[in-house]
Amino acid sequence: MNRLCHYLRNYKKESVLGPLFKLLEALFDLFVPLVMASLIDKGIANSDKPYIAKMCILLVVLAIIGLTCSVTAQYFAAKAAAGFGSELRHDLFSHILTFQYSEVDRIGTSTLITRMTSDINQVQSCVNMSLRLLLRSPFIVVGALISAFFIDIKAALIFAVTIPVLAIIVYGIMLITMPMFKAVQSHLDQVMTRTRENLTGVRVIRAFNREGYELGEFEKENGLLYKSQQKTGFISGLTNPLTFIVINLATAWLIYAGALRIDGGLLTKGQLIAMVNYMTQILVELVKLANLIVMLTKALACFSRIEHVLDTETSMKDVKGEAPKDKNDTPFMEFSNVCLRYGDSSADSLSDISFSVKKGDIIGIIGGTGSGKSSLVNLIPRFYDITGGSIKLSGNELKAYPLNELRKKIGIVPQRSQLFSGTIRDNLRFGNPDATDEELWDAVRTAQGEEVVKGKENGLDSIVEQGGRNFSGGQKQRLTIARALVKKPEILILDDSSSALDFATDAALRHAIKDMKSAPTMFIVSQRTSSIQFADKIIVLDDGRAVGIGTHEELLDSCDIYKEIYDSQFKRPEEVLAEEARRKAKENGGVGA
Repeated sequence: MNRLCHYLRNYKKESVLGPLFKLLEALFDLFVPLVMASLIDKGIANSDKPYIAKMCILLVVLAIIGLTCSVTAQYFAAKAAAGFGSELRHDLFSHILTFQYSEVDRIGTSTLITRMTSDINQVQSCVNMSLRLLLRSPFIVVGALISAFFIDIKAALIFAVTIPVLAIIVYGIMLITMPMFKAVQSHLDQVMTRTRENLTGVRVIRAFNREGYELGEFEKENGLLYKSQQKTGFISGLTNPLTFIVINLATAWLIYAGALRIDGGLLTKGQLIAMVNYMTQILVELVKLANLIVMLTKALACFSRIEHVLDTETSMKDVKGEAPKDKNDTPFMEFSNVCLRYGDSSADSLSDISFSVKKGDIIGIIGGTGSGKSSLVNLIPRFYDITGGSIKLSGNELKAYPLNELRKKIGIVPQRSQLFSGTIRDNLRFGNPDATDEELWDAVRTAQGEEVVKGKENGLDSIVEQGGRNFSGGQKQRLTIARALVKKPEILILDDSSSALDFATDAALRHAIKDMKSAPTMFIVSQRTSSIQFADKIIVLDDGRAVGIGTHEELLDSCDIYKEIYDSQFKRPEEVLAEEARRKAKENGGVGA
C-alpha cells in the first residue's frame, strides 16, 4: 500500500479533491430523502402548492450541485489515476532496463509485457474508481443508517441487521477471488507467450505447415484462461445477486414494519418513503462497492505481480565512479580459467577457458552448435557474469569497470540482427548520437552497406519499419555492423553476424574493418572457417571447453575438431570419407589401410 501511495505523491491535490467532491455529492444525496419526506408530509398532505414548488426547486438545485460535484470529482480522479499509471509504467520500464540477460531469461519477455500493459491498466482503472467510490459508498451507507435512526429508531434496526450481512458477503467473496485473479493473470501470461511466439515465428510455422498444431496449442492455453476466468467470474458475479436478495428482503421487511408503525401513528408516510429511499441508496452504493471490491481484488493481484518485478534485483553488481586506469605491460584482455553456469543449471556452460588477447588482434571463435561460442563473447560486455576464474581488460578485472564505461568500449553485432522503428540514420546513431553524416557513411561503406542505403529513395533518412521488416537478412546484418562501427569501439564483437552475407562480401567486410585507421580488437564468432582463418588466434570450443587455441595452420595440425569443421566446408565429400577411413584404419593398427 505504501508503494501504491508513492506513485500518487505528485498528485496529492487531485487525490484529496477527487474524494472530497464525491463526499459533497454524497452529502447532498443524503438530503434528498428528507426533502421528499417534507414534500409529502407538509406539501402534498396539506395541498400547499407554494411549498411543493419550493421543495421541487430545492430538489433541482440539489441535483445540479450533485452533478457539478460528480463531474469535478471525476476530473480530479481521472487526472490522478492517469498520472499514477504513467509514473508506475515509467518506473517499471526503467527497472526492467536494469535487468541483465539472466533476469530477463528467468522472468520471460512475454510476462514483462503483460506487467507493462494489462496489469498496469487494471491497477490504474482501480485507482480511478477507488478515488471516486472508496469513501463515497461507505459514507452513503453510514449516512443513510444514521439518517434512518433519526427518523425512527425501531425501523432503523432493520438497517443495522442488513448492513453487517452485506459486509460479510462482500468481504467473503473478496477473500475467495483474490488468489483466483492471480491465476487468471498467470494464464494470460501463457496466452501472451504463445501469441508472441506464433507472431514472431509465423514464417517458420507456415513453412512446416504447423498452423493446425499451433492453433491446437493456442486453444489449449486459451481454454485454460477461459475456464479460469469463468470460474472466477462466476464467484465474483455472485456479489450483485446476493446483495440484491438481502436488500430486497430488507426493503420488504421495512415496508411491512413501516406500515404497522404508520397505522399506530408512530411514523408518517413521508418518513417511510424516506426510509425506503435510504434503503435504495444503500442498495445502489453496496452494488457499486461490491463491484469496486471485485476490481480492487483484481488490481491487488496485478499489483503484486508488478511488485514482484520491481523487487527483482539484478544479479549483476555495478560499481560507481570512473573506469580504472590501464595498466602497462599486461595483455589487452586476459581470460583465466573462466567458467560460466546459467541460473540453477547443474552443469557449467563454459569451463576452464584461458587465453590472452593483444590490442588490435582478431580472435576467431568456432565450434559446434551449443558449444558456448555466444556465451563466451557475452561475458565481455558483462551480459552475464562469470561464475569462476577472471577476465581482465588492460590489467583490470571487468567488474572494476562501471557497466556504462565498460560498454562504451564495446561494439556488438548480435546473432539476430535487430533494427528499430525510425530511420536508417536513427539506427546508425544508436551508439553515437553525435555522429556526423560523414562518419555514418564511413561506417556504412566499411560494413559493405553503401548500396543498401543508396538503394533506398531517401538514403540515410529512409524509413525503417518495426523490426526492420522492410530489409532483407543480409541488409539488416550490414546495417547492424555499421551501427556498431559508428560507435568507434575499442572492442568489436561479431556474433555470427555475417551468416546472411555471401563469401565475397564477408571477406570484403573483414578486410575493410582491419584496414580502419584505429582498427578495434575483434572477436568473430562464426560457423565458417573462412571467416576466421586469417585471425591472429582461433579458439575452438566443444561442450563449453576450449579444445584448441592457435592459428589456422596450427589448428589444422593439432585440433581434430577444427580440422573436421574445415574439411566439411572445403573438401569434397569423397575426400572427407576417404580420410576418415584412413584415420580409423590407423587407429585399428593399420588393418585396411
